[in-house]
Amino acid sequence: MTGSASLDQLRRCHIAVDLGAARTRVFVKGAGLVVDQPSVAAVNTRTGSLIAVGEFAERMTGRTPGYIRVVRPVSGGSVVDIEMAQRMLRHLIGEKLRRALRRKPRLRAAACTPHDADPLAQRAAVETMVGLGARRVELVDTLLAAAVGCGLPVERPEATMILVCGAATTQVAVLSLGSIVTAERIAVGGDAIDHAIVQHLRHRHELMLPSQSVRPLQLALSGNGLTPHGPTSTEIHGRDVATGLARSVQVDTAAVRDAIHTPLTAVLDGIGKVLRDCPPDLVADLADRGIMMVGGSALLPGLDQMLRDATGMPVHIAERPDVCAILGLGAMLEGRIAPMLLDPLSG
Repeated sequence: MTGSASLDQLRRCHIAVDLGAARTRVFVKGAGLVVDQPSVAAVNTRTGSLIAVGEFAERMTGRTPGYIRVVRPVSGGSVVDIEMAQRMLRHLIGEKLRRALRRKPRLRAAACTPHDADPLAQRAAVETMVGLGARRVELVDTLLAAAVGCGLPVERPEATMILVCGAATTQVAVLSLGSIVTAERIAVGGDAIDHAIVQHLRHRHELMLPSQSVRPLQLALSGNGLTPHGPTSTEIHGRDVATGLARSVQVDTAAVRDAIHTPLTAVLDGIGKVLRDCPPDLVADLADRGIMMVGGSALLPGLDQMLRDATGMPVHIAERPDVCAILGLGAMLEGRIAPMLLDPLSG
């Protein structure tokens, strides 16, 4: 079913999918990015029927009666529930587009997989696409797709470093001559940072946050929120752990910064390991060029500054960090990438 995806084979694909733990994105040749929705489905456990997918299903989190279960079929970049992922994708794509895709006699699809995805995870990605009617599936390393999508000169001999900040995992790699020189996958992502904030508020202030308001809290810290120049405190609304009643507290932003430092240390360790495994000639390039951050969690307020302080390297955030991987795949599908020495995912 899968081969190592050459640019030539990717050009023959009709549809590309980036199935992430947080969001699912679909790119259709000729139509562009057609789906960008949360990777969530709400199921009626009594009947097994799908009630909602995407944003609507995400809004149901924590608000549903007992028989409605909100599921996330993707975890850490790998499909953990193939059947659910297929159903979710079908609904996200919609009837009209599915009909158009079905008319293609030999539908070819491309999908992103995390850097060190094991054969089972690769197989799950392929099966999910086959459920959409794909006769052939090409797999592309997320790191390469993201590097192409944010316009890094991947095919040149200089080294570039990319940090893909996902919800469940962070991947970091050094690329040169169109292939991955060294890479690490760290099991810490935006969710771990959310979790650290939630735990901090629970222990320090005995406050429970509604599941949807962790991100707004980070945004409340935004601008210079996570840097020492930011506001010293911010007001947070939540529910008292003991009484269950609503209340608001003034939260010290420096304490929140300390709380999220622990998960971020793992990311810094990963960057350090990649640099240690990297040939010295390339490390010299990186000192000038720095790190390019992509992925939805790249926008965590102040994260880039934290990395600058810790590594002493320049850190840039891609223009549209959350959609780099799918736009990179799309560029490959539409043949906008000159054939280069791409070392694709060996299938």
